[in-house]
Amino acid sequence: MSEHQKQLDAAVQAVAHAQVKNIYLVACGGSKAIMEAPQYIFDREIEEPAQVYTSNEFIHRAPKALGKGSLVILCSHSGTTPETVAAAKFARSSGALTVALSHVVGSPLWEAAEYPVHYDHGEGAVASEMTNGILYRLVFQILNALHPQPKYDKALAVMDGLQKITDANKVLFAASAQAYGQKNKREKLIYTLASGPNYGVAYSFSICLLMEMLWINSSAIHSGEFFHGPLEITDYDVPFIIIKGTGETRPLDDRAEKFIAGFSKNVEVIDA
Repeated sequence: MSEHQKQLDAAVQAVAHAQVKNIYLVACGGSKAIMEAPQYIFDREIEEPAQVYTSNEFIHRAPKALGKGSLVILCSHSGTTPETVAAAKFARSSGALTVALSHVVGSPLWEAAEYPVHYDHGEGAVASEMTNGILYRLVFQILNALHPQPKYDKALAVMDGLQKITDANKVLFAASAQAYGQKNKREKLIYTLASGPNYGVAYSFSICLLMEMLWINSSAIHSGEFFHGPLEITDYDVPFIIIKGTGETRPLDDRAEKFIAGFSKNVEVIDA
């Protein structure tokens, strides 16, 4: 058994005995973005409510329901994000069970949480052992601990196939991704849209890649919110990236795409 799996098992065993009544997913930036899909999964699968928070607001908002019976899942790549470390300490002081994901063993977040879980990163890392692979394994193991079902075992079984899928998609779409970059590298603004489990991807692409790394102005717009204000900025020369899933919220993405495509000449659709 890998060290990662031992850490996951220890955390899930604690969850199984905690009589969980609610779940909080807490992080900042890209680490917060990856929490959107787990909330969606929890919402669809179990009655215990789950909610994503940015770390500092989690502390200052201080949810009334936070306490014994709360499960708080945190993530910081370096394990040094001050707000997330403080959130872990705050959650523990409130009586919650804390599980933290980090790439750095022994980091401040690692020490602050009751159950730290390491994930791999960088050259040679395998997808099932990286951030998303470990996070989804944690999510489906938690679901299996709270409300056992065969489908969660099936979900866990396919985690080992993530690398094959990743490699195949790189081959399939490398050329079109390169072409998109060449075409849009001088754009001053690019909007991203998505909904449901894909919204976190649109959010992280907008704030982490376009704004932080490429210095391109951007905003992540939820497909369901597009018609309540943002549609007014649609024009022939306004670039959009629309990320469409195959799940329950796809009709929201379809509606947004249909409207945008009627006006903008620069629409990139990433369709699962």
